[in-house]
Amino acid sequence: MPVRGGVPPHPAAPEASSGLPRGAHLWKHGGVRKFHAVPLALLGAGAATFGYASVIERNWFRLRRVDVPVLPPGRPPVKILHISDAHLTPGRSRLIHWVRSLNALEPDLVVNTGDTLSHRDAIGPFLDALGPLLDRPGVFVYGSNDLYSPRFKNPLRYIWRTSKSDYSRRRREPDLPYRELGSSLQAAGWLDLNNRIGRLKVGELDVEFGGIDDSHIDRDRYDKIAGPVDPQADVHLGVMHAPEPRNLDRFTADGYDLLLAGHTHGGQVCVPFYGALATNCGIDRPRVKGLHRHRGSWLHVSAGLGTSPTAPFRFCCPPEASLLTLVPR
Repeated sequence: MPVRGGVPPHPAAPEASSGLPRGAHLWKHGGVRKFHAVPLALLGAGAATFGYASVIERNWFRLRRVDVPVLPPGRPPVKILHISDAHLTPGRSRLIHWVRSLNALEPDLVVNTGDTLSHRDAIGPFLDALGPLLDRPGVFVYGSNDLYSPRFKNPLRYIWRTSKSDYSRRRREPDLPYRELGSSLQAAGWLDLNNRIGRLKVGELDVEFGGIDDSHIDRDRYDKIAGPVDPQADVHLGVMHAPEPRNLDRFTADGYDLLLAGHTHGGQVCVPFYGALATNCGIDRPRVKGLHRHRGSWLHVSAGLGTSPTAPFRFCCPPEASLLTLVPR
């Protein structure tokens, strides 16, 4: 039938049949958007977490303070600055400046429990970091990373095994200048306690030390220092890098009052309300950092100042140094 004054209406094209209810294609497109949004959100959250862990927390240094009741009655308190695991490279200026500022605490003794280096040119920056602390009594031991430069390892492996086997399978000869590090510290008057016994006057106290080289690379020789402590000393300190229970047991059996170790990085990556995922040695997770008992001795494990350059991040485990005040029992 003709339509007055115009073109006849164009008949609507029939809607293609897809076998789905009307509007199903809209649901499909929305699902695609949601499908892409979830992984993108997770990727963004992961990137933000890594940025926080590698830029902010890794440089968020803190000082742990704790009293340790190990002195005979009536003896004056003594302050020990415990540093460990600097893993220093020349560019870590914030770490260097923060360590240098610790001299303001006026410690009576400085104890360095190893893994100081991560670069051949790091000795000068480390001595600069210590600065006036070198004028104070000090002792040190080595860690594996003072001898061997870092190589990339999958950090997830630490959850089910330690890194000890990596050293036995790969490099035999050290490639970092650990002897030069030791000579520099000894030139300042610090005691080398790698498989050695030593003695220092610290404040008004006569302090006996026993130390071992790093058990993580099988350089510990406890038999060289084995035997009961000297009862004439006011206090007895055991110094090591890795807090392996077999060595802790021997220190305790010989009568050492306080054992000092590092190595664990406090777990480095911790889960809120759970704690460390790994310790990288034989120590149990609850004692991965801080002050605890080990049989008849006190044990302090430092969470450390740094990280390996190949794993430059910390999460819920900020870098630290510790000021331990020895007080009467």
